[in-house]
Amino acid sequence: MRWDLLDACMAALGGDGFIAPFLDLLRELGSDQVMVFAYAGDHASCLLSWNFTQSQLGSRLAADYLDGWYRQDPLCARVLAAKPGTVELCRLGDVLPLMAPDYRARFFTQPGIDGKEAVLAVGEARRLILNLYRYDKASVAPEPEALRFAGRLALLHFESAGAASYPPPLAALSEREREVCLGVLSGKKTETIAGEIGVAPSTVTTYRRRAYEKLGISSRAALFAICRA
Repeated sequence: MRWDLLDACMAALGGDGFIAPFLDLLRELGSDQVMVFAYAGDHASCLLSWNFTQSQLGSRLAADYLDGWYRQDPLCARVLAAKPGTVELCRLGDVLPLMAPDYRARFFTQPGIDGKEAVLAVGEARRLILNLYRYDKASVAPEPEALRFAGRLALLHFESAGAASYPPPLAALSEREREVCLGVLSGKKTETIAGEIGVAPSTVTTYRRRAYEKLGISSRAALFAICRA
């Protein structure tokens, strides 16, 4: 684990500068897709979605998961029951036998996900699951200590972060990409967004495509799904 990235993450905990070094750290750990979900009662929300391979595999998975499938996730009940201070690593092989056949098929067999680590991190104000996906069958799983530390970092950050004026998954985007996504979430057409931010409609399309690729999504519906509070 790179100490310069750890230092950058620690220095920016709770602030706008945390997400970039945190994503760099997770990429160093071999992640192809990152998802952070928060749980409270009978509700799940997305705090972070990022795709390093631009495969857009997260599009349907995140939307389906937040649309009620999370209730069938064996880890959902576990994180809701865990005591504050818990930081628990769960390997995919340990969790697969606990999954209902339709859940396992939808989220793992059909999309071909062979590698996943989940870190349950519970604090006084947040109950999080940090999901790290690996799509390369030959990839090596990260060290447990590094994964637990990443979970602790995520919990420390999201518990101390103040309320932003935009949905948390948009935090890692560039300012222009975020503006375009906010316009889409507001139901605005491409031409309207272009006029508001002072660029050509074709440039708005480019920003939207880049944002979707980074978020691991491919549609307006998926953007709404991961940005739903």
